[in-house]
Amino acid sequence: MDLGIKGKRGLVCAASKGLGRGCAEALAEAGVNLVINSRNEADITRTAQEIASRYGVEVTPVAADITTEDGRAKVLEAVGQADILVTNAGGPPPGVWTDWNREDFIKAIDANMLSSVALMQALVPGMMQRGWGRVVNITSQSVRSPIAVLGLSNTARAGLTGFVAGMSRQVAGSGVCVNNILPGIHATDRADSLDRGVAEKEGITIDEARTRRQAGIPTGTYGRADDFGATCAFLCSQQARFIVGQNILLDGGALNVTI
Repeated sequence: MDLGIKGKRGLVCAASKGLGRGCAEALAEAGVNLVINSRNEADITRTAQEIASRYGVEVTPVAADITTEDGRAKVLEAVGQADILVTNAGGPPPGVWTDWNREDFIKAIDANMLSSVALMQALVPGMMQRGWGRVVNITSQSVRSPIAVLGLSNTARAGLTGFVAGMSRQVAGSGVCVNNILPGIHATDRADSLDRGVAEKEGITIDEARTRRQAGIPTGTYGRADDFGATCAFLCSQQARFIVGQNILLDGGALNVTI
């Protein structure tokens, strides 16, 4: 399928690996020129070179912390105007609800809610003026079914979901579609970290921890970044013009809900 976005300009955050890279790869394959971001300069530069070489598009790497004002300013200066925005940031650490203080919550909200809001506020007005735009926020399955040990993430990402529910309807008439993708467990560094935590806590191997978690997924496996990226690219396509304010769950069927 021709997604109809060849030649568009996109920004993908936290794109040196994992789900962010999956999205960047899929958009590049569709012909989108990209600005990609992560904190590590060597990693993001290497990723940009690999994607540009593979797909023949322009890819500009920016090493910056997207969760800070200075980092966002650096990224926004590089991108100028964008037709496509994919927001993404690593999740806060797991823990117990009694462990977290105000500073912990503020840090999580800054990273996983307000940074995405700030990027939308910076780039969506230009999309509206040009009459076309796509925004995909990578959130989490936890906004549908909270994960107890990820309470900081539950809180921040649920806030972003509420924001998008309102603003997406306000901008849709200008040709801008804003949606969220809610990943379940995917084979990324984040999954490795959580599996390692379970293994250490319960005195089992990482493979045993992974096998146990996979058993709770109807597909029997973790998700793949390239499949995730393909969904993101479709939501950024011309064909997604009638998809507005939705939360697309990609979890292998793990969340047992009717609607």
